[in-house]
Amino acid sequence: MAEPSMICAALQPVICGFINEAGVPAATAKRFSSFACIKRKHRLLRKARENLQAIRKVVQGQVDLETNHLNECDPRVNLWLRRVASVRGDSIDHEYDRLMQSSWLWRSVLGLGKRYRLGKHIAQMLEDIAELIEEGNQFKTFASKRLPDFVEERPQTQTFGIKPVLRDLWKSFESTDEPPLFLLENEYLRNIIGVWSPGGVGKTTLLNNFNNELKAFSRDYQVVIMIEVSNSGTLNKTAIQRTITDRLGLPWDDRETEEARARFLMKALSRKRFVILLYDVWNKFQLEEVGIPTPDFDRKSKLILTSRNVDVCYQMGAQQSLIKMEYLEKEAAWELFRSNLSTQAITAIDSSGPNNVVKEYADAIVHSCGGLPLALKVIGRAVAGLTAPREWILAMQATKHDIKDLDGIPEMFHKLKYSYDKLTPTQQQCFLYCTLFPEYGSIRKDQLVEYWMAEELIPQDPNRGHRIISRLLSAYLLESCGSDLEVKMHHIIRHLGLSLAVQQKIVVKAGMNLEKAPPHREWRTARRISLMYNDIRDLGISPECKDLVTLLVQNNPNLDRLSPTFFQSMSSLKVLDLSHTRITELPFCSTLTKIKYLNLSNTFIERLPEEFWMLKKLRHLDLSVTKALKETLDNCSKLYKLRVLNLFRSNYGIRDVNNLNIDVLNKLTNTHPLAKSTQRLSLRHCEQMQSIQISDFTHMVQLRELYVESCLDLIQLVADPDKGRASCLEVLTIAKLPALQTILIGSSPHHFHNLIEVTVSHCQKLHDTSWVLKLHALEKLSICHCHELEQVVQETINEVDNRRGVIEDRSILRSGRINGFSEEQEIHGMEEDANNEHVNGYQNKTENQWIKDTHHVDFPKLRTMVLTDLPKLTVICNPRDFPYLEIIRVEGCPRLTTLPLGQMYDCPKLKQICGSYDWLEKLDWNVKEIMDNKYFIPIKDED
Repeated sequence: MAEPSMICAALQPVICGFINEAGVPAATAKRFSSFACIKRKHRLLRKARENLQAIRKVVQGQVDLETNHLNECDPRVNLWLRRVASVRGDSIDHEYDRLMQSSWLWRSVLGLGKRYRLGKHIAQMLEDIAELIEEGNQFKTFASKRLPDFVEERPQTQTFGIKPVLRDLWKSFESTDEPPLFLLENEYLRNIIGVWSPGGVGKTTLLNNFNNELKAFSRDYQVVIMIEVSNSGTLNKTAIQRTITDRLGLPWDDRETEEARARFLMKALSRKRFVILLYDVWNKFQLEEVGIPTPDFDRKSKLILTSRNVDVCYQMGAQQSLIKMEYLEKEAAWELFRSNLSTQAITAIDSSGPNNVVKEYADAIVHSCGGLPLALKVIGRAVAGLTAPREWILAMQATKHDIKDLDGIPEMFHKLKYSYDKLTPTQQQCFLYCTLFPEYGSIRKDQLVEYWMAEELIPQDPNRGHRIISRLLSAYLLESCGSDLEVKMHHIIRHLGLSLAVQQKIVVKAGMNLEKAPPHREWRTARRISLMYNDIRDLGISPECKDLVTLLVQNNPNLDRLSPTFFQSMSSLKVLDLSHTRITELPFCSTLTKIKYLNLSNTFIERLPEEFWMLKKLRHLDLSVTKALKETLDNCSKLYKLRVLNLFRSNYGIRDVNNLNIDVLNKLTNTHPLAKSTQRLSLRHCEQMQSIQISDFTHMVQLRELYVESCLDLIQLVADPDKGRASCLEVLTIAKLPALQTILIGSSPHHFHNLIEVTVSHCQKLHDTSWVLKLHALEKLSICHCHELEQVVQETINEVDNRRGVIEDRSILRSGRINGFSEEQEIHGMEEDANNEHVNGYQNKTENQWIKDTHHVDFPKLRTMVLTDLPKLTVICNPRDFPYLEIIRVEGCPRLTTLPLGQMYDCPKLKQICGSYDWLEKLDWNVKEIMDNKYFIPIKDED
């Protein structure tokens, strides 16, 4: 019998004609077609689905191509693809197969209802597929440029010891949400945070973590942009602008100038609440030059920068929120080191055997890294596979003496060398000079500066040398010690310096337990040689070293002999230090015609050679504590360039200069060589002397520094301007005077017009230092260990009343309430009122001009104030202006609960207020508002 579908196919034209002639409604006709010709329609459906899938593959291929270029799929295309994916004919195919496999009777008569429903589904799907095919063929674009994410996630690695700094950063970030209660004049509040540390400590890692954590702030900010600056040379403005443009999703035009692009980006960012993270900032630059508007409280935007140089943070406007990243503590350093070791190495370290020394060697290696994360990672990887004690001891010795041979060290030095490369050539030479000193030891600043001046690295200006030391400190190439007089070098930084010193022909053998001199070949081309802190007993050699400029042999306690021809070929030598040795005589030295610095202190030298007068360029001769010196120094009278002659505790000085006392110094004429040339005068251990008149030394026209120390009977120090001419004194140090009660300085404001630095230390009976008010050139004031001092400046009642009047007038001026004028009226815009003379005086004057006319500034140039170990100190002085004050450091002053700062006084240059957290909590709340999160730098308690 014929198949039903074949019968339907034969009858369809007849039936369709009948339907059309009879005017059957379309709905009825559609129902009829639902069960007619099922097989043919199913075949059409299968072909339509194949066509749709072919079009889908084309569209999906275009989408994949665009997304590979980081573009975003067009939402309409994305919706079409989802609709195509939902077109599934599995159920229809299943029903069709069942129908085709049923009996003839069921297919033709009994299954009409099922046949009708199946036909209806097929017809509907054919319509849907036809619509999708039409839409798919009409697509012209498949993707658009992807809109940037709010935060572009940065790669993160396991961190150690970074959480406390990250907390501090979040605290500073959140604390800048609200502006302070008042502004100093001309102060422009910036939402800028600075993070500084030496290279390799983890500043970039810190910002990566902070950047990723900012995801939670999508409601507060609209975009976070992290930019690598790396402007050690020229600022790459284009690269920075490209990063900003991409993060904002803006078009880029190569033809546009940097200036035009900066203006465009300024406008774009000004409309957004942004957070910009600048890392690796080497030099100051103007944010506006690259298109970044200065973030402030009005814009609600913020900027965080990292640098190796704290001065750069100041220059970029981050002085109010500054965070210093320290080296890792011991525990965190050990964890970081272990994280880079293999399982076998860790097992060897943790082994509990009685003879296990691997842990000891590993500890020594970690210690040698000095908490520097970069070094801990690099050296940890270099020793990662070591297991045997012999391997570990060799690694430990390498980290102490020859670290450059370890794997990864050259790459680490390359990163750390950026700070060195930023120095000027002179600063680089001064840095390399520091490598001459032994590791883990301290270096006296004044000694370093003397060496530099003698070698002519710097002019004969100690201040220049100390500025270079400050530059090296700010670049983290040197570190501070417990004393302000000394610096030190980080172990890893020293190894970096040693690797560079080789290229400069510098031979460093300091602190290496040498018992004999280096071989001749090492002397031949050397420019500087350091043999200090060894156990050399004899230098019975005649080295050929015509290029040698510096030779440091001090602190060889058993060295008692130099070869008679030791100096024969040292014609270029400028610096020679033989102090703290046992030598008894100086060999023939007429060849040392260029020498400028000679240190023979703490030696057993008995006489100077007869040809000593030939050292015509000698400027600094130290013969202190030469207890065996017998011969007179008549031949020194021809050393016309000699500026420093130190005979402190010298046998010659004790025996032959008994008459050189203070009275003799007072009577020296202006033409006497000592009066003309003495630049530094130290009065120490002056017995039975109760008073010193500083003004008696004003005839010493070159006197720049005066030290009065360890004079146990001294009660009074007097400076009477009527007794002498104006003093040239620049530095005054008063120390270890247990009986000192009074310091009197006359009223003349010009007598000490050059005095810029005053130090008062260990004067236990001193109650008052009010005389510092008369030092109008004073830049640094240090008062330490004066246990009876209660006030730095004691003021009379009249002075307090006068100052209170200034406060009231200034309060009126700031509020704008002057004789009824509202705060909206600017003072300089007031019309002159002939009947009101008070207002007349304020017309056309800025606030600062008015202050200068009405208020005397007592500390016009003071930059640094240091107060240490003053247990009874309660007051520094009454509030006043400090126009140049940058740093206040308070330590060990538990009763000091207020600072002479406040809303009515200006400290426009203030950068740091250093103190402990405990001291901060005790401060008056007005002062804390000034300090909190703006200037305060905590002093950590030493264990």
